[in-house]
Amino acid sequence: MSPSTTSTQAFVPIQEVRDSVLVLKDGGLRAVVLASSVNFSLKSEDEKQAILLQFQDFLNSLDFSVQIVIQSRKLDIRPYIALLEEQEKKQTNDLMKIQTQEYIQFIKSFTESTNIMTKNFFIVVPYTPSAISSGKSSGLGSFFNKKTAEEKTAHKESSFAENLTQLEQRLSVVEQGLVRTGIRVARLGTEELIELFYKAFNPGDTEKPIKSN
Repeated sequence: MSPSTTSTQAFVPIQEVRDSVLVLKDGGLRAVVLASSVNFSLKSEDEKQAILLQFQDFLNSLDFSVQIVIQSRKLDIRPYIALLEEQEKKQTNDLMKIQTQEYIQFIKSFTESTNIMTKNFFIVVPYTPSAISSGKSSGLGSFFNKKTAEEKTAHKESSFAENLTQLEQRLSVVEQGLVRTGIRVARLGTEELIELFYKAFNPGDTEKPIKSN
């Protein structure tokens, strides 16, 4: 591993991704929910007022903090172009083939001259377990507190399961509150979280697919 890679990883607070959860280096857990948008300008005044009141009730119902993240990215048109090129190869009619070629050139020219952006809305739900104790024991206390590797692993897994239950409860509150405002939600799974952060830290490397183990 190169020094530059090591220094970059030092700034990433994520230790691992498991069970659709981000596990941070400090022991905290994070779940990420993808939320739909609402075209507020097309709503009637009564609908606008209802949405605002529901969102206000949602915020007031939270006894923990959440983070709302808006991700703006330039639209990657390459998959659509590849689909059109495949359709062009299948065309047996010369006129349709020419029209498909012209349409492909139009799409390429249009996207090059116009900065088309896509927006994704994410809600990050946190849970950070409180530290019961800190510091190191010494003397006889240290001797009697020694645990085997198996015991440490079992304790770690038990703690993760307990913390995950607390996070799931918070996640349920957030999802139900957003649904009441008319927002569709979908929790990101393990592979989706990996892809999200891979693309976030490698914005110029989107053409490489994410392969699951």
